Amino acid sequence: MKLSLKSIVTLSALVVTAIAPVVLSANRASAQPEGTKANYIGVGVSAGVTNGGQDADAANFGGNIQGRITTDKAPVSLRGAILFNGDNTAIMPIVSYDVPITNNANVYVGAGYSFTEKNGEPTPLGNTDAPVVTVGAEAQLGQNVVIYGDTKVGINAYENSSASAVSIQAGAGVKF
Repeated sequence: MKLSLKSIVTLSALVVTAIAPVVLSANRASAQPEGTKANYIGVGVSAGVTNGGQDADAANFGGNIQGRITTDKAPVSLRGAILFNGDNTAIMPIVSYDVPITNNANVYVGAGYSFTEKNGEPTPLGNTDAPVVTVGAEAQLGQNVVIYGDTKVGINAYENSSASAVSIQAGAGVKF
């Protein structure tokens, strides 16, 4: 069978037309991870790593309860965090922007506000009410477990001081 240049070009064009959508969609899918859309509540540890320079400003260790509610429609989540120790509690509503990094993990940045139960008493994130920014990561393990870790910065979070507070959290949650 003798093929002419015209038939080779035509056959090549058909092959490219048939294969191109498959190749291009495979590249697009692997380039855009889905992240995790898990809603969860979890518990873990929390460590304040700064000191405001006054009495009752010492860095301290405690625990955290954190949760996330998200939607499939936008990369935004509502988060709640409670940081506590034996003396006081800080309660934080936070809105975050979530960026998928793999099919089961996200990184996020967010902002909110920290409300302390007793101003002047230490929490892992300062000792007074303050604006909060956070950056963290979360990953879904299996069907129902999510692990998370983040850093929170309380801006001017110490009474009688302009110092900012920094706290590091880690924990595990249950998907709901």
